[in-house]
Amino acid sequence: MAPPSTATVPTEQDRVALAEIELCGELIIAASAADGERLSADRIDEVLRVDAKPVDAEPVVTQRAVAESVDTKPVDTERAERC
Repeated sequence: MAPPSTATVPTEQDRVALAEIELCGELIIAASAADGERLSADRIDEVLRVDAKPVDAEPVVTQRAVAESVDTKPVDTERAERC
């Protein structure tokens, strides 16, 4: 008999972390392909798909803001074990 599945449903924090890992990977690839010693700020923005915004633009949402907005209710472990 196979062991019970240990897979869980990804949380919003998981999705944010995976997106950040993907972006870091893209930066590493861009840096390794660059001719110079460093990537320019414009090239970093291009890799990260960041649009130039005017100074009075809305603030960028940070990982901390996302993490703080995620529902962190305690998990009903008894119910989870029955699933």
